[in-house]
This record gives sequence, structure tokens and C-alpha cells, in this order.
Amino acid sequence: MDRFEHYLNAVNSFVWGTPTLILLIGTGVWMSIVLCGIQFRVLPHALRLSFGKSKNSTTHVGDISHFQALMAAISATVGVGNIAGVATAIATGGPGAMFWMWCTGLVGMATKYAEAVLSVHFRVTAADGTMSGGPMYYISRGLGQRWMAVLFAIFTVFASFGIGNMVQSNTIAVTLAPLNFHPWVMGGIIAGATALVVLGGIKTLGNISALLTPVMIGIYFVAVAIIIALNIQTIPSVFTLIFVDAFTPTAAVGGFAGATVKTAMQMGIARGLFSNEAGLGSSPIMAAAAKTSHPAEPALVSMLQVFIDTIIVCSLTGFAILCTDAWKTGQNGVELTNVAFAQALGPIGRYVVSVSVVFFAYTTLISWGYFGEQALRYLIGQRGVKTYRVIFIIVVFLGAQLKINVVWTLSDIFNGLMAFPNLIALLCLTPIVLQETKHYLAYVRDISSQTKEPL
Repeated sequence: MDRFEHYLNAVNSFVWGTPTLILLIGTGVWMSIVLCGIQFRVLPHALRLSFGKSKNSTTHVGDISHFQALMAAISATVGVGNIAGVATAIATGGPGAMFWMWCTGLVGMATKYAEAVLSVHFRVTAADGTMSGGPMYYISRGLGQRWMAVLFAIFTVFASFGIGNMVQSNTIAVTLAPLNFHPWVMGGIIAGATALVVLGGIKTLGNISALLTPVMIGIYFVAVAIIIALNIQTIPSVFTLIFVDAFTPTAAVGGFAGATVKTAMQMGIARGLFSNEAGLGSSPIMAAAAKTSHPAEPALVSMLQVFIDTIIVCSLTGFAILCTDAWKTGQNGVELTNVAFAQALGPIGRYVVSVSVVFFAYTTLISWGYFGEQALRYLIGQRGVKTYRVIFIIVVFLGAQLKINVVWTLSDIFNGLMAFPNLIALLCLTPIVLQETKHYLAYVRDISSQTKEPL
């Protein structure tokens, strides 16, 4: 078993190695350039599409609203990585890792936009009348490479049972272990809560995500706002630490062992990408279900998911850790975040982190159930959906009770493997992204001139 784990770790290091990170970031930079910084210049319009009523939006064809699609996408990516992943990045790479995490978020917005444009452009109507889309469809229908699409779908199905299922249910069970429920009871509760959403399909997922996601982020935001208010005098020095340590080595201090610029860059980029999943191809599956008649609309909404996930939620964790000086304690992962919250808020701080972990893990779990379902539907059609849902719920029950160290590593591998066919398709299909973007922006400008509503 030790040899098997060693082999898996070697494969994982290769899959998530420097070439992969460069390809992911490079795609984001490329999309930012060819789209002329769309994540910045059209951000106000994207916000109105997501949270308001824009007069210049197109007619609606799809399963869920823009807001529901955004909340469902956020629920899938705002997870344990936003708490444990950020803490690990800072504990290993120092405060400078936050800067590089922000960089991945800003260029990742362009990647996520391109993914969603293609996902809606090539989506199809399934046998049950719902919309189906994602990388497997734009790889097969856009590139004409069905074998690549099949590989992506297979990787997604495996990832849905790993990072999207067992890892999340196990995290919830471990977090709630102090309640002293029998493992079977805990597994049953988590599986039951999952079944309520997964068996209901995309519309139930959209409704639950629209309800839970704002609440979970709101609780976390309020807690960190209090921590920042209690340590407001440290904020200028925190920003100085982040920007200076991004380009200079961080010296050892307290329990922190020190870090080079390379380490800060690697950890910030890796954990940022792991958190927002830009380029991995999961979120565009959700974007395809959005109600719209133009691919650019849900794409603009989808890119906000990266902004909220990385620029806002990851920053909340980072600021809490840095302004309390918890990063100097030598702790890592969730425990480091626990230390930061406990130092500022007392015992209640640990409860806030625990509640957040449970919410974040659960919403990730139910969203990944949809991703896996759509990937399987592409592979074998509608007949496999009901069976998949039942198996998914059973695996949730098992994951809550098992030791899953190997599952973590396997999950990372399949999650990373999803990126390769997806990024190839994004780069090759850039002309379609540009065409759809120009068409939509011209339409919006025309409507804006009539309604006097700004772009």
C-alpha cells in the first residue's frame, strides 16, 4: 500500500507540475489579451446580469436563472480549499502567496468566461428536455475530437466520486465528529441531505444553491469583517507583506520556516487554481443550464464565480490569518485557520470555521453530483442518470466513514487530468469565443443606446 501511495503521489506531482500550472495561467493570460481584458471592462454589466435586472439582457432559454447558475457554480468551487487551501499556501509560501493567488483569479476570470461561452454555444437539449453542455460537448462538436471528449467525461465522472463526493462527505463527518454520532448515523444524515438535492435534478440544485450559498458566504464574511475590525491597525502592514513578499524571500519567523519567491509563486498559483477551478472544465457544465439565448450572458455571469471565489472568499481567509499573525505559529491547513479565528473571536471562532467547512463541503458535494451526472449522460445517455444518482448517494454514505488518504490523491489526479483536453479545446476554439463576444457586445451597445442603460 505504501508503494501504491508513493506511485500515486508521483503521478499527482506530474499532473499538477509546473508545465500544467504554466498552461493554466498561460491560457488565462491569452484569453485576457485576445478578449481585451473583458473581466475588467464588462464587470459592471456582469454584476447587473447576476444580481439585478438588466434591460438589455437577451430572451431566456434554459433551466435555471443567471443568479441560480452563479450560486450553483460558486457552491461547487467555494469549498474546503478556500479555508484549508489558502492556509496551506500561506503556511508554505508566506504572505506573498496571496498576491499570486489574486493573479490566478484575475486571469482565471477570462478562462472561465471562454469556457462558459463555448459550453452554451455547443450545448444540446437532452432527452428529458433539460440543457446539457460542457467541455465534452465543445470538444466533440467544436473540435470534432470525440475521443478527447470521452476522456474528459471519464475523468469528470471519477472526479465526481472523489473530490466531489467522498472527500467532501468525509470532511463533513470529521468536522462534526465532536457531536459523537455513530459513523453510520452521520453517514446517513449526510447521504440523506444529499439525496434531497441530487434526486431533484438541476432545478432543485439551483434553488438550494441560491438559498445556501449567499448564507454561507455571508456568515464567513461577517466573521472575517469582525476579525479585521478588531485588527484594523494591521491592515496596511498586511498589504505591505503581501506585495513585498511576492517578490522577495520571506524570512523565517516564529513557527514559519521561511519561503522563497518561487515557493510563494508556486503555492499561490496552485492553490488559487485548485480553489477556482478555472481551466479545469467543471463549472462550464453548470453554465450550460442557464436561461439565455446568447452564450456570452451566462459566460459573463460565470466569470464572476472566480472573482467571488478567489478575490473575495480566499482573501477573507488570508486576511484573517495574516492580520492575527497566526501564520507565524507553524500551523497548517484548517488548523491554521482555526487558530486565526480563535485568536480574534475566542472559542466561537472555531465554531465559525467548523460551520463554514460543513456548508462549503456540502454545497460542493451537491454541485459535483450534477457535474458527474452530465458527464455520464454524455457517455451513455439518459438511461444512466438515475443509477448514477443512487450510486452517488451510496458513496456519500461510505465516504463519511472511511479513511480516504488515497482518495484525496486520486481525486487530485483526475481533477488535474480534466484540464488537458479542456485547455486544448479553449485554445483551438478561441475564434468562436471572439465571434460570440463581439456579437453580444454589439447587441448590448445597440440596446444601451436605446434604453440609456450603461454597458
